[in-house]
Amino acid sequence: VESARARGEDIVIIDTAGRMQNKVNLMEELRKVHRVSKPHLVLFVADALAGNDAVAQAIEFQRMLSFDGAALCKLDTDAKGGAALSIAHATGRPIVLAGVGQGYDDMIPFDPEWFVNSILE
Repeated sequence: VESARARGEDIVIIDTAGRMQNKVNLMEELRKVHRVSKPHLVLFVADALAGNDAVAQAIEFQRMLSFDGAALCKLDTDAKGGAALSIAHATGRPIVLAGVGQGYDDMIPFDPEWFVNSILE
C-alpha cells in the first residue's frame, strides 16, 4: 500500500488468498490489513457456484470487516447463481460486479435486470 501511495497509484487490490471464515488467525490477519490500510472500498469476492458456503463466507466477512459490496465470478455458467441473491439478502450489501468470463474485460458492473433474465431463461 505504501509503495502504491509513493507512486501516486489510485487503486490497490489486496488479494486475501481465500481467507476462510473458519481460520480465525487468518481472519484476524485480514482485519489488521484492513485497519492499517484504511481502504476506501472493500469488496467480498465469491464464486457464484459455491452456494451456501459462499453465503456463510460472506456473512462472516461482513461480521469481521463490514464490506461495501460483493463481486461474484462464474455468473456466466449454466448454474443460476443463487448465491448472489442470498449473499445480498444475508449481508445487506449489493452485488456490484459480475464475472462472466476469464479475461480482465469479463468483470462487468452487475446488472440486476440481466441477472433476473438469465435466471428466467
